[in-house]
Amino acid sequence: MSDPRTLGKVAVLLGGRSAEREVSLKSGAMVLQALLGRGVDAHAFDPAERQLEALIAERFDRVFIALHGRFGEDGTVQGALELMGLPYTGSGVMASALAMDKWRTKLIWQALGIPTPAHVLLAADSDWAGVAAELGLPLMVKPACEGSSIGISKVTSIEQLEPAYALAARHDTSVLAERFVDGAEYTIAILAGHALPVIKLETPRAFYDYEAKYHADDTRYLIPCGLALERERALQALALEAFHALGAEGWGRVDFMLDRAGAPYCLEVNTIPGMTDHSLVPMAARARGIAFDQLVIDILEAARVRG
Repeated sequence: MSDPRTLGKVAVLLGGRSAEREVSLKSGAMVLQALLGRGVDAHAFDPAERQLEALIAERFDRVFIALHGRFGEDGTVQGALELMGLPYTGSGVMASALAMDKWRTKLIWQALGIPTPAHVLLAADSDWAGVAAELGLPLMVKPACEGSSIGISKVTSIEQLEPAYALAARHDTSVLAERFVDGAEYTIAILAGHALPVIKLETPRAFYDYEAKYHADDTRYLIPCGLALERERALQALALEAFHALGAEGWGRVDFMLDRAGAPYCLEVNTIPGMTDHSLVPMAARARGIAFDQLVIDILEAARVRG
């Protein structure tokens, strides 16, 4: 970027009304700091406190979306910005909505032959023994349309299934049970159509939960990830295939598990990953030699008008 003025007046959408508000405030604050440090005319904008119409009234030229979860990552804000004719970062309405819905993401991946763990939708009157017999134990129970591991449980017995469902149902009407993949967890950031270095995640917890993601000091992030170069490239290619299958674009992150035999399973796509000091996309970018402020600029420069 030769002249920050070419980006115009930039709104950083942060906070919002989802269960991930706290994380979004941190992500947005770091994005805002990076933009201001590069001389961009950037301003914080919290949709939970202000009407989106103010973006037009205050003559913003483009929008960096740092909202996580509902009303930010699910296509709703993207649709509003399209109606306003404002360029915004990341994926469009359809891809954002699909990626937020883990069940429908899986349906698309299954149709295309992209590997993902077996799953079933749960209801309050589900046959818990039947679910356990179909998927096996342990298994994961999660809200279909939440992020940051909110409302997720690892279930190791039939007796735990109903309470796990009740916890997830507090966050979403659609609850997913997913076969647990016993193996290592990896994540791959996507930037401008390219896969960044693979990160291996290690945590002493039962799984990579909210605490491990944002607060714990005992989570390990391994870059290089320890895989052979040929294997890493194959995973990067699979990540791009999974990402583009949803119509996602700009930037994002694909999460994987590798089972004990080394077979990959795609878990989900994040179209607006975290940008905090614990976040994975900035880590991967650093490993590629891209500083945080440059990462933010690269994402913002790709913002475009949709529709």
